[in-house]
Amino acid sequence: MSMAGNIPLRPHQDLRPRVALILIGAALVLILGRNLLPPGLMRAPDWLVLPFADWINVIFAFLRDDLGLIHVTRAFAAMLEWLLDVTANLLYGKNRWPRLGPLPWSAVAVSMAALGWWLGGWRLAALSGGTFVWIAVMGQWQWAMETLSVIAIAAPFSVLLGLVMGIMAWRWTWAAKLMNPVLNVAQSLPHFAYMIPVVVFIGVGPKAGAIVTIIFSVPPMIRMTELGLRKVPEEVVESGKMGGATAWQLLRKVRIPTARTEILIGVNQVIMQCLAMVVLASFIGMPGLGQKLLQLLQALKIGLSVEIGITIVLIAVVLDRLSKAWAMRQPVHHDETLPWARRHPVLVVWALALVAAFALAQIFPLLHQVPRAQALSVAGPLDVLVDGFIRLVDPVTTWLRWFLITWVLIPLRDGMLWLPFTAVLTGIAAAGWSVGGWRSAAVVVAFFGLIALSGWWDRAMITVYMVGFSVFIAALIGLPLGIWAARSETRAGRMLLLCDSLQTFPSFIYLIPVVMLFGVNDVAVVAAVVTFAAVPLIRYTIEGLRGVPAELVEAAHMSGTTRRQMLWHVRLPMALPVMMVGLNQSVMFSLFMVIIAAFIGTQDLGQELQRALSATDVGKGLVLGLAVAFMGLAVDHLIRRWSESRSAALGL
Repeated sequence: MSMAGNIPLRPHQDLRPRVALILIGAALVLILGRNLLPPGLMRAPDWLVLPFADWINVIFAFLRDDLGLIHVTRAFAAMLEWLLDVTANLLYGKNRWPRLGPLPWSAVAVSMAALGWWLGGWRLAALSGGTFVWIAVMGQWQWAMETLSVIAIAAPFSVLLGLVMGIMAWRWTWAAKLMNPVLNVAQSLPHFAYMIPVVVFIGVGPKAGAIVTIIFSVPPMIRMTELGLRKVPEEVVESGKMGGATAWQLLRKVRIPTARTEILIGVNQVIMQCLAMVVLASFIGMPGLGQKLLQLLQALKIGLSVEIGITIVLIAVVLDRLSKAWAMRQPVHHDETLPWARRHPVLVVWALALVAAFALAQIFPLLHQVPRAQALSVAGPLDVLVDGFIRLVDPVTTWLRWFLITWVLIPLRDGMLWLPFTAVLTGIAAAGWSVGGWRSAAVVVAFFGLIALSGWWDRAMITVYMVGFSVFIAALIGLPLGIWAARSETRAGRMLLLCDSLQTFPSFIYLIPVVMLFGVNDVAVVAAVVTFAAVPLIRYTIEGLRGVPAELVEAAHMSGTTRRQMLWHVRLPMALPVMMVGLNQSVMFSLFMVIIAAFIGTQDLGQELQRALSATDVGKGLVLGLAVAFMGLAVDHLIRRWSESRSAALGL
């Protein structure tokens, strides 16, 4: 046994970097000898490409036709459609049962203000009520209510389903082991991949939008429910057992109430995921704000697009703030001797305001509904401002667009497509081996190997170059901003608040300013992805730097370190594992955004996904979606393994 300072070397740790270097060398040999390689080492030969899409289509046809699953899904869709008709009738007057609607917009605004007051005080009340006043006076009421009528049905279904499945994952180990890989893939799949099977089984329209929204938003609820139940202190459970509680009573009255915060954070994530998917479900005939925004963006009507975008952002912020306030709000126990009205003042004020709103709506029709012809609009002034701004920055954006396309994006794309797939797989194996040995190398090579076997390697490499370049630019912006903000508690608080707000925006919103500035091309896609991907980098840089132990900082100060030395030799090394979580999220956000932004440019997997959606080709759509998911999962595995080893080395 070799010794170094009387400490035995671990052979696998000693060999890991050597093997990684050998693999890197092999990848370089393949690249340098590219012209000598046989075609089978350049791209997977035809005989090696497997017809995954055909296999999936056969399975779906069997499930749909032979097993008759389509009748079950259509029956569920019919039940869901009935519920959607109820909310649609109440919110915007669709001619369905219970034929009570539409509710006056003033009554809805009063109700939302009361809810905001109850959950978070007058500021949240003003934000909630003011948002619905804005929607009404801007003439967007029906579009907004078409969107919210689906969320009002989809979110409770998702919460209930996620709660049940989360309890199963907590209760039974086999269920957790079965669900975890499925959830990992599900949370890595792009939005469009969910839509294609739903269109095949359900069709298009609001019911399809609701079902795809439910499917998409369930995973975070499962995760948070399982996490919350696992974090319940054992002494709390023991006290319940000592009180004679049964297993069901322990779950319902002890475990779930104790896990209330995590479960309600899961509800918050469900609501935000629902809004994001409902907006994107416009691609499968879902009416509402998303459909209107899509039409306006395609027509390049920027002023009206901004109006709709503001509404979507306001709704997102309100739903986020309300659900977070609900998660943070602790139960209030009043003195039972107080009169009922004193114990429930918000409810009393809301009831009185609601009666007043209904009465006034009968007298003043504008308080019931604001016709489009009488609505306000800021589209005209916005168009003037936008046109002036575009003319002002046009020399810069035109040059930047030319420079990026000519000297950066096209060479990067061509470079990625020029590489032999065997060299890329070998380089990926080297990265895996360096962070986790042969197991990690096998995992990441398997993910990318399946992409090669699917026949979509070139499209996947275009996606890789778009995501890689975008994350690189996002890091150049996000990391310095995060470091700058972390130097001051005030700046950090404001920047985190901004990040919170930006993360509530549905991804579609990020397309508005980039289309305005750059038009419809790859540069616009990159700009949208950079904006979207910079947010988690900023957030986790701030949180990582603020989380460095104070005693470590104090010890460094006492040793006479300068501010620069403190940053580079103490804070950043300690914060790096947390910052890598931000990088991981940035990559996932970029993958999702590149796929969504495909309709304004690019020739990557996203464009093919949209074609598969148009043709309702389930097999092709799922293969493409899984290719995106596998890229995300490979990056997640590499970053997570590196972070674990780094954290262990730092004793964190």
